[in-house]
Amino acid sequence: MASFRPVRLTRFYNAAAHLPSPPWHRVIEEVWQHLPRGKQRPWGIPFQLGPEDVDERCVLVPAAGEGVRVPARGRATHVCVLHFCGHSADPAENSGGGEVLAEYRLHYPDGGEHRQRIRRRFEVQSFALGWGSWPFAAVPAQMPRTVESGEAGADWGWTQTGVSAGYGPFATWLYAIENPHPERELAAVTFRTLAKAPLGILGLTLCESAGHPLRHVPRRVYRLTLPAAERVTTDELRAELDMGIITRLYAAPAVVNEAWVKAADAGLGHSRDRGEPRRAFLLEATGSEGAVLTTKAGKGPRREVDFGEAWRQGRARSADGRVRLELLHPRSTWVHVEVRDADTGEPAPTRLRFLGPNGEYIPPYGHHAVINDRWFEDYGGDLQLGGASFAYVPGRFQIELPVGEVYVEASKGFEYLPLRRKLEIKPGQRQLRLRVRRWTDQRAAGWVTADTHVHFISPQTAWLEGQGEGLNLINLLASQWGRLYTNVADITGDASGCSTADTIVWVGTENRHHLLGHISMLGTHGDPVFPMTTGGPDEAYIGDPDVTTLTEWARTCKEREGVVIRPHFPAPICEEPVYFVLGELDGAELRQFADPAAGSLDEFCFQEWYRYLNCGYRVAAVGGTDKMSAGMPVGGVRTYAKLGPDEEFSFESWGRAVRAGRTVTTSGPLLHLTVEGREIGHEIRLPAGGGTVEVAATAECIWPMHALEIVVNGQVVASTSSARGAKRLALRDHVRIDRSSWLAARCGSSTMVHHCWPIRLGAHTSPVYLVCGQQEMFSPSDATYMLTLINGGLTWLDTLSVRYDEQRHRKLKAIYRQAQRILQQRMRAGA
Repeated sequence: MASFRPVRLTRFYNAAAHLPSPPWHRVIEEVWQHLPRGKQRPWGIPFQLGPEDVDERCVLVPAAGEGVRVPARGRATHVCVLHFCGHSADPAENSGGGEVLAEYRLHYPDGGEHRQRIRRRFEVQSFALGWGSWPFAAVPAQMPRTVESGEAGADWGWTQTGVSAGYGPFATWLYAIENPHPERELAAVTFRTLAKAPLGILGLTLCESAGHPLRHVPRRVYRLTLPAAERVTTDELRAELDMGIITRLYAAPAVVNEAWVKAADAGLGHSRDRGEPRRAFLLEATGSEGAVLTTKAGKGPRREVDFGEAWRQGRARSADGRVRLELLHPRSTWVHVEVRDADTGEPAPTRLRFLGPNGEYIPPYGHHAVINDRWFEDYGGDLQLGGASFAYVPGRFQIELPVGEVYVEASKGFEYLPLRRKLEIKPGQRQLRLRVRRWTDQRAAGWVTADTHVHFISPQTAWLEGQGEGLNLINLLASQWGRLYTNVADITGDASGCSTADTIVWVGTENRHHLLGHISMLGTHGDPVFPMTTGGPDEAYIGDPDVTTLTEWARTCKEREGVVIRPHFPAPICEEPVYFVLGELDGAELRQFADPAAGSLDEFCFQEWYRYLNCGYRVAAVGGTDKMSAGMPVGGVRTYAKLGPDEEFSFESWGRAVRAGRTVTTSGPLLHLTVEGREIGHEIRLPAGGGTVEVAATAECIWPMHALEIVVNGQVVASTSSARGAKRLALRDHVRIDRSSWLAARCGSSTMVHHCWPIRLGAHTSPVYLVCGQQEMFSPSDATYMLTLINGGLTWLDTLSVRYDEQRHRKLKAIYRQAQRILQQRMRAGA
């Protein structure tokens, strides 16, 4: 631990801002009031500066003579000086430096002395400094401090640097003279100038320290253990490093061991820390070897631990032995990691994380240890699944790994087995090879995977994350959020240039209205479908008028060869009946799945979709995430679409599969259905009186599932379940059909996936359609519900809508009226 002896210089102070210029540059009068006073601790070193009520604030060392001799008695390994020099009119002198400005002398009682040259930009620098010219051997008096994202008054972008560092409007510099004879007493210190440039001395402190007081050891992770009786939350724990910086302090995660390797939740993430009191914490810190860590747990006593001892010896304790500080990773090595497909040998981009035995996340280089999962603040390549951090990495990347025991987890979508392994990293190790293995290959059977709904990240990042999640198509959607426009510059009217290796990125648009609803324009060729929002907040901007309906957007999308998807179906609910009835919708995103333990697999999104199916509107089930932060993985809910026979994969062939209803939406299970041997999306003709059909369904998953059901017209007609959970569920049954119907399969699990909005594992197929004679499907009760929504939309248009002009207003209403008439005619016909 370091010890200090501040020396009072107040009686030597002779300089004020109003001194004539020269010696000071005139700018000093503007910043003089910011010069520090009183008790200060720059870099944890105590100084006793002048009082507030005295105008003289420093020692101006005379330009000639013997200088200023200050008594300074005691032993010191370093003599710390807080000082500054005058500003040069020549920028090159400030930036290049080297000019000898002064000589500081350490005097010993026997008459001996040590002389230290003081050079501009080496040991001292100007009080008014431009960016990029900090000194080489001195530091700004203000030590960097950690800054958290969202901190009051802080720009989000700047907070990502993690620190607030600078010297303020008046730059003062801290320099530590190394005493060549620390075993000898000092008697005095003399400050003497050797040039015309003025030199100001604010403070002087004698320091005894194990190492250089301004040189910090590398940042490392430490485990802090409190007494068992002093369990606290992170907010209740006070930890300070006097001559250093704690860059992160958090509750110690669960330990990682062989049981973790074998656990069944690989790839799913885990719940966040709930803030319960505990005694073990991890802290990342850097500081001088003389630093002292002070802790206070709630109302418990303050305790001090020698930080330098923990750094050198690997562990240290407080004086009473009750607080322990352990260095977790004293050595590390840079490793080139390869991840390859075990079957093909090809590089395999993955979602991956490395952990130490104490649960500490070790990110690959270029990735964040603390992942920002706030809305619109995801700049790509990282993922936070609840309390679990991951990085998306290509097949080869670099990482600094601690020597010793390390654990790795790698995932690659729903068709690869999650990998968990314990590793032993050797000193100087440079290579590490990992293999991920498929357990099924749906692509070989003609299925392709897509996320219909991704926001904000760049196309290249979308491609990498899509590859890491085993996706073939990522629909990245530009949009407007008030005055914020996102991904508009990425729209090309074609597949993005990064599309390759069986993974396509296409930038479309999500077009939105705060009340009428949202609709996604996927794969439009040529010009995008603008405007992307309308009707004012909180989608468009204040005062933006209603210029179009969702139905018109959908028609324009189809004219431009696009695919029309209803995102996060069905909310906001209003215009759904219009574009369903007018046949402008291709797919509905169904991304919520129920817990079988609740007694039913029904979800609100399913029930709403069933209404339209019951009225004969054939719209496919698709999966999309609505990814808007690093808390959601691309493809966390995805669409499996079956290509036509002998079709090559392209956006166009995927679109044909969606329009044909050959789709499954899933958050993990792979679900297959046949009716009379016919697959999803097909139509089967039955006699007018109906008949009995053979139904076969299977669900397979990496993680346990608990229920599989066959649904006809919204009613469960066959089911199987597993109370303990199974990775494969299957049923085969004969189902009586007595009227035109739709039939689909769905499955569910009590297992949770820790997305930013946690969901259950589950899947739902699009239907197989069963037509009895010439009978059409129609449900009067569901049609009545649809008419109510249409009436609601018309009411809103006539009362609260901000009208563009009367002609456009009449056009919007006419579209609603058209759908209304069709439904009313069907009801009158009793169809």
